[in-house]
Amino acid sequence: MKGVWQVQDARNRMSELINCALRDGPQTITRHGKPTVVMVSSKAFRQWAHPRKPLSEALRESPLRGTVLAFERDRSAGRDIELK
Repeated sequence: MKGVWQVQDARNRMSELINCALRDGPQTITRHGKPTVVMVSSKAFRQWAHPRKPLSEALRESPLRGTVLAFERDRSAGRDIELK
């Protein structure tokens, strides 16, 4: 499988592993056949680790900002509520 390295191969071929992470994306390193860690480029890590925008900021930047939405409630199906 492409992008999967046994820990001993990763150790012995570290330069190649780094080049693959830069060129091909995340590289999985396994120990005893189980995925253990993933090596990624520093650029990919920064993008992943960068905090997300607050919802209020995302809404302000939305291309739908200023759009008027009309909501109507369907009152034909009422609910029976037992009051005690």
